[in-house]
Amino acid sequence: MEPRLVTRADSHSPASRSAAVGRVPFGQGSASALSMKWSGLHDAAATVAAIAGIDVPPMAPRVRNLPAVMRDADEWRRRCAEQGIEDLAAIMEPGLSALLAAFARGSDPRPAAGALWREFVAARDALVALSPLSGTHRRMA
Repeated sequence: MEPRLVTRADSHSPASRSAAVGRVPFGQGSASALSMKWSGLHDAAATVAAIAGIDVPPMAPRVRNLPAVMRDADEWRRRCAEQGIEDLAAIMEPGLSALLAAFARGSDPRPAAGALWREFVAARDALVALSPLSGTHRRMA
């Protein structure tokens, strides 16, 4: 896949949204599966927040870098983070689907979207709390 110039006409494309929040679009550079899941969760959460009418603050470096920090963390931390990310995905996927279905039926999904956003933030913050206090922690051989 060749990189292409993002024009104003396609400013709503996934690639331009990713660039707007400081992430490299998929296909440009290597990313671990955990990093891709983490990024995807934040994209889904941004959609949930938009449905709820909540402004999403910029992602803090400690949040953005969680997969990289966990890659070098103790095994128990890494396993907990991996499982937590899987669990969070298991909540967000059907939750977002339900919100979109409610919206399609003409229902007001904002209260439910707000609740899902708060659940996401609480779970995300718990995962970030698992990370070592310094981002330079390395496993000892």
